[in-house]
Amino acid sequence: MEFCRRLSAEEGRQYRLPTEAEWEYACRAGTTTPFSSGETISTDQANYDGEYEYGSGVKGVFRNQTVPVAEFPPNAWGLHDMHGNVWEWCPDGYEDYPPSPVTRSAQEPPIEGRVLRGGSWRSRPRYCRCANRVRDLEGSRLSNIGFRVVLESD
Repeated sequence: MEFCRRLSAEEGRQYRLPTEAEWEYACRAGTTTPFSSGETISTDQANYDGEYEYGSGVKGVFRNQTVPVAEFPPNAWGLHDMHGNVWEWCPDGYEDYPPSPVTRSAQEPPIEGRVLRGGSWRSRPRYCRCANRVRDLEGSRLSNIGFRVVLESD
């Protein structure tokens, strides 16, 4: 979030992390399947631990590291690396999904742990699904955690 604040100040435009809902919407790119590419995923489509498969998928490559952005095909909306490579921070506090919609007040205390989406190069493919979510403490810094930014429209 500090990166977004600095980039916003430098560029004179508003940047931020995507909310959890925005992240999943962008990842799905209009699909309803576990991955934006369909019912399963391969290591030709994303960077994850290829020693494991999902559904009818097959084992693949385990690269054991991140790869440069856009090494894999984009989803239907042109977004790269929504599955695998690095977990991506969302500003949302992590909590279980409630049975009905709720809103949180800005005055409410923060929830411990922030949402991470997308899976990483160290993840099994099931953790790279569009709907998968995990949490970590806000200050966590690992080689498999990163972020993407959203540019607010003018």
